[in-house]
Amino acid sequence: MDRSVNPLPPLPAVRVFEAAARLGSFSRAAEELAMTQAAVSYQIKLLEDRAGQPLFNRLPRGVAPTAAGKAFQRHASEALDMLRQGWAEVRGSGGEELVISTITSFAAFILAPRLGLFQVAHPGITTRVDVNPRVADLLAGEASVAIRAGRGSWPGLAADLLIRGSYTPLLTPALMEAYGPFKEPADLLRVPLVDAGDPAWALWFRAAGVEPPKRAEQHSLGTQMLEVQAALAGQGACLLTPAYARGLIASGALVQPFDLVTEDDISVWLVYPESRRAAPAIAAFRSWLLAEVAELAG
Repeated sequence: MDRSVNPLPPLPAVRVFEAAARLGSFSRAAEELAMTQAAVSYQIKLLEDRAGQPLFNRLPRGVAPTAAGKAFQRHASEALDMLRQGWAEVRGSGGEELVISTITSFAAFILAPRLGLFQVAHPGITTRVDVNPRVADLLAGEASVAIRAGRGSWPGLAADLLIRGSYTPLLTPALMEAYGPFKEPADLLRVPLVDAGDPAWALWFRAAGVEPPKRAEQHSLGTQMLEVQAALAGQGACLLTPAYARGLIASGALVQPFDLVTEDDISVWLVYPESRRAAPAIAAFRSWLLAEVAELAG
């Protein structure tokens, strides 16, 4: 076949290729696109014939793009994203929907107070926040981007560090008065601790040069958001990431009795499919969120 006759590949084949490369499976691509697996295989064969080389390695389970396939995948993903955005604008439907899968604490402390600013700056992008303990499959399109806690390494995903894992004690002014004065970290041993069995408490006390209290394992609230609510209700001192605490400290709702902040290796990251880095909605959200977090850190 003379590939110079039409320099552009057929769009249906590109759409099938992008789905198969993203999902690593012809059968999953067929399910997503409501096609038969035979139809998917035909479109891939058509594209490979046009390319003059294989675009996938056929594996015992699934497929993986070849070097040429990986190079084309990035451009195909970007092109399809631009087409979706452009077509949405033509139809006047408000542009692409950005689905943000996020952990509870980040949603409550960072996104909720600020996301309106993003929507004002980008009125063509519709946003939807999905707070769910289940990890969304970004490669399968369950969400556009995700806010995850971890070490920053997820196969097939790009990750930008948002907030380094760190903790410091906070308590209400009423508890400060009831249990104070607080002149040294050991004074916190007099105060009830929210989620006292959390190993982060032991790390903080040891960093402060204080032997951690020996306390029986108690109930765990599971998220910093709920721990803060318990602290605000006067149930004890909580450990909170400083970036989350700024508003509470500024309002006087909670007090940070000591400057000591301890760190661990579980941080908060913005993650998204590497192949969709340049998608208009993702690129806009990434740029905005990194700037917001940098301002918090400053």
